[in-house]
Amino acid sequence: FLDPYSDPSGAGWNIIQSIIAVGSGGFFGKGVLNGTQSSLHFLPANHTDFVFSVIAEEFGFLGSVIVLALFVVIIWRGLHIAAVAKDNYGTLLATGATGVFFFHLIINVGMTLGFMPITGLPLPFITAGGSIMLTSLIAVAIILNVGLRRNKIMF
Repeated sequence: FLDPYSDPSGAGWNIIQSIIAVGSGGFFGKGVLNGTQSSLHFLPANHTDFVFSVIAEEFGFLGSVIVLALFVVIIWRGLHIAAVAKDNYGTLLATGATGVFFFHLIINVGMTLGFMPITGLPLPFITAGGSIMLTSLIAVAIILNVGLRRNKIMF
């Protein structure tokens, strides 16, 4: 990942195509289903690992910032709920679930922009796949449950 151009048709192919997709999106993007890298299948796994590249290509910088802003709101609310939790267990639970969102976001976006190695970590709520959607929804349910708890948990 440090120098994908040393093997552009082999190990560096995915990251080079991802960077091209992100850069070709411009400010407003190419439009829905008009991305050349994703629709012509230059970008492999464009619905799973490289879904942020597809967003950046089709919706541009503006769409990417909106998606990132929505994730920032989720993370900020999760940390706020963790801070005002009634007990330490709720604080740890909400912080852990929020941390999963944060690390998935950082690793996936860093991977698609070429800052981190390709790991195959999905982007919560966006990547196609039932496992990550179910896990993300359960994590949000846990965070909301911690926020709704009125009394301290007694064991």
